[in-house]
Amino acid sequence: MNLLAMIFKPSVADAEIRAEIWKLGVRHVGWPLEGALKELREPNLSMERTVLLRACVDKLRLQHS
Repeated sequence: MNLLAMIFKPSVADAEIRAEIWKLGVRHVGWPLEGALKELREPNLSMERTVLLRACVDKLRLQHS
C-alpha cells in the first residue's frame, strides 16, 4: 500500500459494512470472511468494491480476535 493510500484511506459507513457482511454470509453460506477474501481475489474489481470488501474483512477480523 502506498503512502497516499494510507493517509487518504477512504471510509465506508458502518451500516454499509454491516449490510455487505450480511450479504457475504448469504452468498458464501455463513462464511462472510472467507467469502470476502475470495471475492477480493477476483479480477477487475472496482475501487469502491475493493474498499468495501477490505472494510468488511477488517471488521470481521476484529470481531474474531
